[in-house]
This record gives sequence, C-alpha cells and structure tokens, in this order.
Amino acid sequence: MSFEILSELKSPVQLRDLDAKQQNQLADEIREALLTVVSDRAAHFASNLGVVELCIALHSVFDFSEDRLIWDTGHQVYPHKLVTGRFSEFQSIRRRGGLMGYPNPVESDYDLFMTGHAGSSVSTVLGMKTADDLLVSSEERKSVAVIGDGALPSGIVFEAMNNAAGLNKDLLVVLNDNKMGICPRVGGVASYLDKARVAPFYNGLKRDVSWLLNKVPVVGEPVEHMLGQFKDALKTFFHGGMLFEEMGFRYIGPVDGHDIQLLRRYLTMIKDVKGPVLLHVFTDKGHGFEPAQKDPVKFHTPAPFCRDENNEIVPVNSDRSIAYTNVVADAVHSVMQQNESVCVLTAAMCAGNKLNRIRDDFPERFFDTGICESHAVAFAGGMAKSGARPIVSIYSTFLQRSFDQIFQEVALQKLPVVFCMDRAGLCGPDGPTHHGVFDNSFMRIFPNMVVMAPGDELDIQPMLDFALTLDAPSSLRYPKTDIEKINRSVAPLELGKSEVLSWGTDGNVLACGALLPRAVEAAEQLKQNGIDIGVVNARFVKPVDEDIVRRAIENGFVITIEENAVNGGFGSAVLEAASRLGLSTDRVRVLGIPDEFIEHGDRSELLTDLGLDASGLVNTARQLAESSAISESAGAV
Repeated sequence: MSFEILSELKSPVQLRDLDAKQQNQLADEIREALLTVVSDRAAHFASNLGVVELCIALHSVFDFSEDRLIWDTGHQVYPHKLVTGRFSEFQSIRRRGGLMGYPNPVESDYDLFMTGHAGSSVSTVLGMKTADDLLVSSEERKSVAVIGDGALPSGIVFEAMNNAAGLNKDLLVVLNDNKMGICPRVGGVASYLDKARVAPFYNGLKRDVSWLLNKVPVVGEPVEHMLGQFKDALKTFFHGGMLFEEMGFRYIGPVDGHDIQLLRRYLTMIKDVKGPVLLHVFTDKGHGFEPAQKDPVKFHTPAPFCRDENNEIVPVNSDRSIAYTNVVADAVHSVMQQNESVCVLTAAMCAGNKLNRIRDDFPERFFDTGICESHAVAFAGGMAKSGARPIVSIYSTFLQRSFDQIFQEVALQKLPVVFCMDRAGLCGPDGPTHHGVFDNSFMRIFPNMVVMAPGDELDIQPMLDFALTLDAPSSLRYPKTDIEKINRSVAPLELGKSEVLSWGTDGNVLACGALLPRAVEAAEQLKQNGIDIGVVNARFVKPVDEDIVRRAIENGFVITIEENAVNGGFGSAVLEAASRLGLSTDRVRVLGIPDEFIEHGDRSELLTDLGLDASGLVNTARQLAESSAISESAGAV
C-alpha cells in the first residue's frame, strides 16, 4: 500500500480537511504502517490496531496543540505518533536512538507524559486541567484522558474520578472498552462492563429522570413502593452508566469506537459540556487485522512476522530460545505440584509471565487481580497470614506500585510471601518506563526481607525451593532475556552465602544476578592477557556475604556488577559491609545502572553502552590492575 495521505500528514490540523472517505483511507494506511513495524521487531500491535479510528476522531475534533490529551498506559500510542507528524521516523520505533514505543515529551509537544504504567491518566489530566484553570489565558483548554477497561480497576483511577467529581472540572474521560487488558479483563468491574455491552445507549439522563420522579406526588405506601420499583427498573435498563453517574460523571455511551464519523459527532457534542464526562467507547483489540482480532493476547506484542502471497502469517524468526521467564514458570509449576499450600498471584501478567499452564492446571490456586499491584501484594499478605505460601509474580517495574504494601502488609508482619520479579534489569526496547532497575535497591531496605538474584538457570529452582522454606518474605529477580547456564558443580544454597566459581590472585568480580556469564567471559579473556581475576556468584543481595566481601577486598581489587541502579543496590551493600568490617574500599569499583533513566534499545546494546558487558568488565579490570601495579611500584621505591 502507498501511504498517500499519511506521508503528507505533518500536523493533526490537516485531519479536519479530510472527508469521510479520506479519513477511512487514513485508518487503513495507519494499520498498514503498523504491520510494517512488526515485520522485523517485537512491538505492541493489537492494542494499536484497536484505537486507530478513536485517535483520528479525537485529533479531528480537538486541537491538542492547546488542549490536553493523555493516553493511559501508552502502549497504544502508535497511531497518535503517526498523525502528529512522526511518519517519516516511524520505522525507527523501539530501536536505539529512534522513536519510543510509549509517549515521549522529548519527541513531540503532543506527548505530555511518558506513560508506561496503567491508571494515572485521569489524575494527571485533572491536575493539568486544574492548573490551566488557574491561568487566565488557559481557561478554555479542554482536557481528555483515554483509558482502557483493563486499567480502569486500578485504585488510583477511582481516587481521581472521586476528586474530579468533587472539583466539578470540565474533563472528558474516554473509556476504551475492548474487553481486554493484555489478557482478558477480570473482576467485578469487568462483569459490570460486560453488562453495559448489552445495555441501550445512555446519555446521562439519570438526573433528569430523578427530577421527574421527584415531582410525582406521594400518596401512600403502595405508590412509594411502585416508584421505588420503577427507579430500580430504570437503573437496570440504563445499567451501563449508573456506576459513573453515581460517581459524579455524566455518562455517554456506549458508542462504536470504529465509526470515525459517529465518534466525531459525539466528541463534538461532548466538547463543551460542563463538568466531568465519561464517553464509553467499544472497540475490538486487533481491529482490521483478522488474526489479531481473533487472538489479541498472542498479538499484543507478537514475535516479528510478515504475510505471504496468500496473506498468511509467516514468522520472520522461528528461533524458540528458552527465556528466564519460562524457566521460572516451570519451577513455580513444579513446587505447586509438590506443595498444595503454594498459590500464585499476578496483576494482569498471566501471559507475560508465562503462567498460562499454572492457571489451567491449578485454577483454584491461581489469582489474577487485574492491574492492581497494591491489592495483589496486600492480598498475598492476607493469604500468608492464614497459612498459605503465596508467590507474587509481577514485573519488577510494576511491583514498584505496591511499595507501601511490601512494607506494611508483608515485611513489617514478617510474612512468607515470595516475590518473583520478571523483567528485572534492562527491558530493552520498552525503555525507561519498563526497565526494572530499582528492585535490588528498594527490596533490600526492608527489615525481614531476603533478596536473591539467580546467576543462571541452575540457581532458579534451588532459590525458589529455598524461598518457600523461609518464615520471612523473600524475592528473586530475573531478566527478560534467554536463559544461560554455566557448567559447574553447583554449590548448595545457604542463606546469605555466595558461590565461588574461581578465586583470582589479582582481583575478583562479585557478580549479582544474570550478568554472571559476562563475568565468566571477562575472566577468561583477562587470563589470556596475564590478569588473573576470580568470579563469585553473589546469589544474595541481602543478607550480603560478609566473609566473601572481606576475603575479596583483602586479596586484590574488587568489581561488583549488577543490572540494577548503583544507588542502593548490591554494590552499595558490599560497600556498606566493607564499612562495617573496617575495610578500605580504595580498590572497589561498583558497576551498574548510573543515576539516570536509560533510553530504549536492544538489551545487549544497552549493556555495552553502560560498560556492563564482558568488554566493559575487561576494561575496568585492566584499569584496576594497572593502578595496583603502579601503587606497588611506588611502594617498592
């Protein structure tokens, strides 16, 4: 397909000059552009296919160079990027130095927040609207948040809606209802929205109906009873909007989210309505591409594919390497077979964490809370208090949302909850919103917490088994990458004890987590150049192995390496241990993620940029070896 309209689109203002036929053609061109991206890289796909018409309609009615627009979660922002003048750069998306797969204010003034976590759009757009209203020149700015039904149950959404109704701000919340998060939605709100799908159109008449009923004279109990039944019947009939109406929002919908002209009519009608409004839009995730529409979970972030002459899907790369995620999921499945008290909780990450087999084989012990991480952790605390052994399986970056519950409901109570933190470390093309580079730092600050990091495949099952024997909370972290295995005689797992793979005469690398193979590789390269460094598999971030710290510092230079922020991470734990032991840290170097947010790119590229690959380790070791040699020569003189 030629991109006749899209290639000429430099500003969303141009959308207003397109007739209905041209706007539909633009929708087709956007979908074709999305297909070109997934032909050679993993990218969010089904969610973007589902919002094409909604995006065109929004930008046709509002002027978001002045008005405010925030896309909740942000992974469905590709059409928005295309209509805001970024078509010429679109093929760079999710590549190092290219467009980000999420909104990015550095790229465009049309991207207001770098949104990558769900639920905060209503809060932030309400904050912007409130501030705009305080400025005389900004009183007429419109404010719009687009939020999906998967994100809707997040607690912060209801906090924001409550506040918006109390402030009575002119605010539009577009509920993009596609019956999905990444996986099918769950819970009571999901059931409520399912009922709304069969309810008739409702435009916020509740107040008008209530006014009419209140004008009917009350003449005795039978009439009162009849009026009560009539009100209940109306509530049932208009079920789709009652929840939002009761919360103080004027409810409009449901509306077909794939009819551009219909959407434009309703958005135009709503645009100048006073007070908070919720427009309920029905869309299909994967719309316009039949395979994605039939299986939106598979096509949420599919492996690269193209289409053959028969329009059939052909995988571009059939490599089926086993990832850490798969190995951890298998280990969890194994312990659930052996111990009936073990339960698994996740927050809408069943597919991402490869928990499908666990969900299917142990449905009574599998709990998906939806995008409600704080609740999931507190829920796990309650389970542990009653004798269960809960495993909380959540991405590292998303677990940050439950920081207070980790403290209050788990660590403070010393409850044996196990945290399995997927995507710990650099999360590649997903970028700074998804890099899980803070968990070593925030988990180790809590008293009672045991913090572990498997160095390779051979550590995973023993660590999970060990965690389930503890009478205290624990965590283990693992990255989004293919599994690696170091051939060795594996040392037994003991609390707070490292595994010494080799001991060096010049220095040693204390490797924390999945960068262990890079340390082994660096040691082999250095040995060929006459520098003898040993490699230690740290295993524990907390408690740190003080015996190993002492021995390493007293016998040469020390390099700590981790795929975590240097601030407060494993390297900091080593330095703290050295301080307690009264040891000099002059020859200790801490390698990790610097004090900055890391942009998106391939994980291996990012590790190289940060000096966390084998070459970076070799360079650091050489510098320390040369420094040691110079110091020894000066001392001899």
